Formats: sequence, C-alpha cells, structure tokens
Amino acid sequence: MTKDPKDREEQMTGEEQEPCEEELQEEEKEDVQTEGEDKKEEQKEQTEPKEDESSRYMRLMADFQNYKKRVEKEKSDIYSYANEKLATELLTVLDNFERALEHEGEDKSFKEGMEMIFKQLFDVLEKAGLKEIPALGEEFDPNFHNAVMNEDTDEYESGTVSGVMQKGYTLNGKVIRPSMVRVAS
Repeated sequence: MTKDPKDREEQMTGEEQEPCEEELQEEEKEDVQTEGEDKKEEQKEQTEPKEDESSRYMRLMADFQNYKKRVEKEKSDIYSYANEKLATELLTVLDNFERALEHEGEDKSFKEGMEMIFKQLFDVLEKAGLKEIPALGEEFDPNFHNAVMNEDTDEYESGTVSGVMQKGYTLNGKVIRPSMVRVAS
C-alpha cells in the first residue's frame, strides 16, 4: 500500500487521473516563482557575505592601524622616560653639589674644579631631557610647584613664588620632582 493520496485514488479508480491544464499552469507558475525567489536569496547570500567580509576587513585594518599607533607611542614613551629613575636619583647628587658650591672655601682652584664637574654633569642630564623648573618670582602653579609655606612679603605679589627651598625638574616635559617653594600671601 502506498501512502500518497494520489496513488490511493489511482488504485481505487484503477485509472490514472491526468491533471487539468489549469493545474499544470498553476504548478508551472509556482515553480517559476520559487525559482526566482531562490535566485534572489542566492544573490543576497552571495552579496551579503562579500559586504560582511569587506566590512570585517576594514575593521581589522583600522584595529591594526590603531595597534601600530599605540605600540609606536609606547615605544617613544619608553625611550623618553627610560632614564627617569636614574635622573631622579641623580637629582640628590645635583642638590648636594649645589650646596657644596655655595659654601665658601679657602682653595679657589678646588672650587673651580667642582663647578666644572657640576656643569659637566648638568649638561649631560640636560642632553637627556632634564630641565629645571623656573620658580622664583613666577606665578604659583600647583602642577610644577609644591607650596610648603606662605610668607608675608612686600617684595613679591600675592600668589607668586617668593622663595625656593628645593629646585624642581622636568624630564622630557614630565615633572619628575616639583619645586618646593614659599608663596607670598
């Protein structure tokens, strides 16, 4: 026994039923419509992945360009600030040199030699990007100055630095030690 209803009808009647012309035309129209729809869907499927692939490619290119820029910036930062720790530790040596040079001594040639060594050391650090932060007589800036005390003075206007207790320095534009200052009130 067959399960298809047409086959059952044929078996019962014993004759094959031919479909009428209207039914054939409708089936052909349906086939043509489904073929057209299938072609449209295939075209969409073919074009969508291409667009998706191209947008994915563009996104990956942009990500890669951003990655390259970020790595280049990190490299330049590493080169710029690689000596930061060394320069910070040498600042105490500079401070001690300056204190020693301020002290009056009997031997002038010794003092001249010390000044030359100090200048040589400071020049080397300047080539590495170290700069002294100007403070005395400047407007107080909390980004560069560390106010330790206020003082009343007629020599400077209110809000300006009236005295420097410890010099401050920048390394390639980055503050590595702010100036310790007194501010006129």
